[in-house]
Amino acid sequence: MMSELLCFLFFLSCSHLVLSSSFYFSYYSTKLCAHGQTIALLQLKQSFSIHNSSSWRPYSLGCTTSYLKTNYWKEGSDCCSWDGVTCDLVTGHVIELDLICSRLFGTIHPNSALFLFPHLQKLDLAFNNFNGSPVSVGFGRFSSLTHLNLSYSEFSDLISPEISHLSNLVSLDLSWNDGAEFAPHGFNSLVQNLTKLQKFHLGGIFISSVFPNSFLNWSSLISLDLSECGLHGRFPYNDIHLPKLELLYLSGNEGLSENFPRFSENNSLMELDFSATNFNGELPASMGNLNNLKSLQILDLSNCGFSGSIPAWLENLTQITSLSFDRNQFTGEIPNVFNNLRNLISLDLSTNNFRVNGFSSLSYVDLSYNLLNGTIPSWLYTLPSLVELDLSHNKFTGRIDEFQFHSLVKIHLSMNEFQGLIPSSIFELVNLTSLSLSSNNLSGISYTSNFEKLRNLTYLDLSNNMLSFTIFGNSKPNIEWLDLSNNNICGICRWNMGKDTLKHLNISYNSISGFEIMFPWKSMQILDLHSNFLQGSLATPPNSTLFFSISHNKLSGEISSSICKGSSMEILDMSCNNLSGMLPRCLGNFRKDLFVLNLGRNQFHGTIPQTFLKGNSIKTLDFNSNQLEGLVPRSLIICKELEVLDLGTNKINDMFPHWLETLPELQVLILRSNRFHGHIGFSKTKSPFMSLRIIDLAHNDFEGDLPEMYLRRLKAVMNIDEGNMTSEYTGDYYYQDSMMVMIKGSEIKFEKILNTFTTNDLSCNKFQGEIPECIGNLNSLRGLNLSHNYLTGHIPLSFRNLNMLESLDLSSNKLSGGMPQELTSLMFLEVLNLSENHLFGFIPQGNQFETFENDSY
Repeated sequence: MMSELLCFLFFLSCSHLVLSSSFYFSYYSTKLCAHGQTIALLQLKQSFSIHNSSSWRPYSLGCTTSYLKTNYWKEGSDCCSWDGVTCDLVTGHVIELDLICSRLFGTIHPNSALFLFPHLQKLDLAFNNFNGSPVSVGFGRFSSLTHLNLSYSEFSDLISPEISHLSNLVSLDLSWNDGAEFAPHGFNSLVQNLTKLQKFHLGGIFISSVFPNSFLNWSSLISLDLSECGLHGRFPYNDIHLPKLELLYLSGNEGLSENFPRFSENNSLMELDFSATNFNGELPASMGNLNNLKSLQILDLSNCGFSGSIPAWLENLTQITSLSFDRNQFTGEIPNVFNNLRNLISLDLSTNNFRVNGFSSLSYVDLSYNLLNGTIPSWLYTLPSLVELDLSHNKFTGRIDEFQFHSLVKIHLSMNEFQGLIPSSIFELVNLTSLSLSSNNLSGISYTSNFEKLRNLTYLDLSNNMLSFTIFGNSKPNIEWLDLSNNNICGICRWNMGKDTLKHLNISYNSISGFEIMFPWKSMQILDLHSNFLQGSLATPPNSTLFFSISHNKLSGEISSSICKGSSMEILDMSCNNLSGMLPRCLGNFRKDLFVLNLGRNQFHGTIPQTFLKGNSIKTLDFNSNQLEGLVPRSLIICKELEVLDLGTNKINDMFPHWLETLPELQVLILRSNRFHGHIGFSKTKSPFMSLRIIDLAHNDFEGDLPEMYLRRLKAVMNIDEGNMTSEYTGDYYYQDSMMVMIKGSEIKFEKILNTFTTNDLSCNKFQGEIPECIGNLNSLRGLNLSHNYLTGHIPLSFRNLNMLESLDLSSNKLSGGMPQELTSLMFLEVLNLSENHLFGFIPQGNQFETFENDSY
């Protein structure tokens, strides 16, 4: 009997489940949205266009992402399922419209379809562009509205007073609509009627009113932003009883004044901004309700009229992350109240009248590599015992004032934003040994005779400014390190400062045309003269020189064999001049420790030096863009340290130098635009070109099949783990390699070669046959150019494995078949050219292929 009863009850429960499920599916299979609402929403959609520009103002202000919700509103579907639309599940009425950051553009007219939804409870149109529409009377008809957000949406003109009839509002945000303002008495009406508001934001809306005392009765208020509203008069000084208030912004109301207000017990304030107001007076020395400000995270009192000292109670604001007291009239010493503020990220005390006492015996000040701004505090100029001052790598501005004492030995103010002249007092610091003012905005004329008193000066860096120098006299400080690069120095250099002591001289990036006395320095090691207007023949640097760069000038004539007498030379760069003649035979073997020899972009002719010293240290050989001919020197096979070999754009007539495959460090091989010919052939070693990652053989007469055996073994272009690599450039501290790369038909100069950059350019030759599948193994390749050959067959499917590829050019061949859809998986592909082939079929769709123009095919 009991078992039968249980079976009966189970049958009833199953029947109930079936009935409930039937009701559920029946309920949701019927469209919830009324037909009239669908029509109204589609009319609303049609009244706006979609603004696609990334420079669109609302997008740039606050929309990190945008979602074009109205694009998915389609007739025939239930409008209650549309993005941004929420309906009442019982009546089907539209009760919420959320179109924030939807890129809507157009005008909201008084008869807009927007006002055909009388049951709306939430409306968010923020971060769109409504083209100066007024906040019209229609918005006042949403009697059920609880949330209204029209911020950052280009509304303008008068705000309808009917807004104050929305008595159910708990959140109202009209902020930052330039040109919008309240009608007379409109703001007061709104304040009197909307007493349920929890969020009230009118930032940037012109009100021109005194601060309403009635705000102090809004016990439900959580967030109040009346920034830049034209408020004036006195702010209530009596205790503020707003227990839920978390955010109070009154910044930018210059006519609003009072002392720092008193906050009663049970406050929840987290953000308080009174900046750019006329609040003044002293901050209270103690705050009885201090415990109620312990949740404060942001306090901005900048650009006000506060005075007196900073109170000690600040150290108890343990949650504070940002304190801004700048541009006031605070005085006294900076108190030691910040040690307990463990969450403090930003502190600005600049432009006040603080003093620092007790530091009269201070000798060393090092505040480098911080984010300090404003001008240098005046007390730093008056410390009588100061020996070293380092404020480099900050954001200091203004002029450098005069130092009052002569005890300084070291001044480092580089990497700031100082302006004006070098203060004359610096030239009176007779004990000074090190002066660095580089990378600022200093200007004016400096006289080298000013340095005559600085007999102890050994280090001087004035680089990266806008200084001009009048150079005369025989200033004789014991200077060892001098950098005047990237200034406005011009004309003939008549300065021989440091004739016996100077070891490092950098005057690059100026407009110097010559020297009265050519290279008078006896102890020179680093001599950098590149990027000037030097003319005439090439002078030989001192024998002690390790680094000599005179590139990017206007030198002419031949290189004297005396250059090979530089017994210390490690880096020799004479590129980008008008030098001519034949290269001295000694250039390949005059110095065993020579690392770099760059003679590119001149007018040399003849052959490349054929002899290199055994055990040499050469890393870079650059003869690009000359008129050199003959063969590639076989003696290069002994250059075991060679990393970069650039023979491009010459008249070299040779077969492919396959014997270079044994060089273990060779990373860059450029043979483009010569007269190389024949088959590339097969590798004779197990691991050919084991470090090669940049290959440019373009514009030659190579023929036959593509060199599959070499392409299959380029280990340096396979499986590069960039996450575990340190990004570096080829070269060293003083010299970094550069190269020309052909991208989309244009030569682009890479001033530096990153160690992760990889490219293969075999274009403009006579290669034939099919593209080998093994190229797909080069999955770290960034550029591949096989254009202007006679290649046939299909585009290999293995190309889908070239995950890092950014540029692919297969144009002007005889390729056939379709374009593989798999190419759409190449997510970094920016440049594609498959034109001038025999391809057919559909163009792949999706991802990067959506960005290519028709001329790519």
